[in-house]
Amino acid sequence: MFYISEIQHTAPSVFKTALQEKVYQTLKQADVTFERVDTDEAITMEDCVDIGHKLKTPIVKTLFLCNRQATNFYLVVTTADKPFKTKDFSSALNISRVSFAPPALLQEILGVTVGAATVFGVMLDTTDKVRVVIDKDVLAEEWYGCSDGTTTGYMKVSRDWIMHDFLPRANHTPEFVQL
Repeated sequence: MFYISEIQHTAPSVFKTALQEKVYQTLKQADVTFERVDTDEAITMEDCVDIGHKLKTPIVKTLFLCNRQATNFYLVVTTADKPFKTKDFSSALNISRVSFAPPALLQEILGVTVGAATVFGVMLDTTDKVRVVIDKDVLAEEWYGCSDGTTTGYMKVSRDWIMHDFLPRANHTPEFVQL
């Protein structure tokens, strides 16, 4: 049975990564309310569906992509139930085909391991290497469910705060596309 804790409204007592600590510091400084759960390691979207049921909001699918030369990077946020096709993504942005970025670059640029990609990773992108691309279908939800920078911590925050406050504060202007 996949473990999901009861809902909590405070930061973890111990942080597993520097990004996770930065996420909760940012929420505290901005006085943003949130709900969070601790879980077993969540790797599959099926795990995230279960987490979303507990938080009463869907968990988004967050992907980190790059071009063949690993010079252009994309943090893509879409709905969990939507199949992702690089061909459709590349067409929507009118760019060359992309693929998943290597795990080493995911760690270096966003500070996370495979399965923990989150919009909050852009706080570590101080050189603006990453384009944030958000599927318009994500905007249909009032809440934004995502990883806290680990594969064992998930949260629910205001979608509007993510789009209109957090991303501008992190110096990233999202591009909205229909995927």
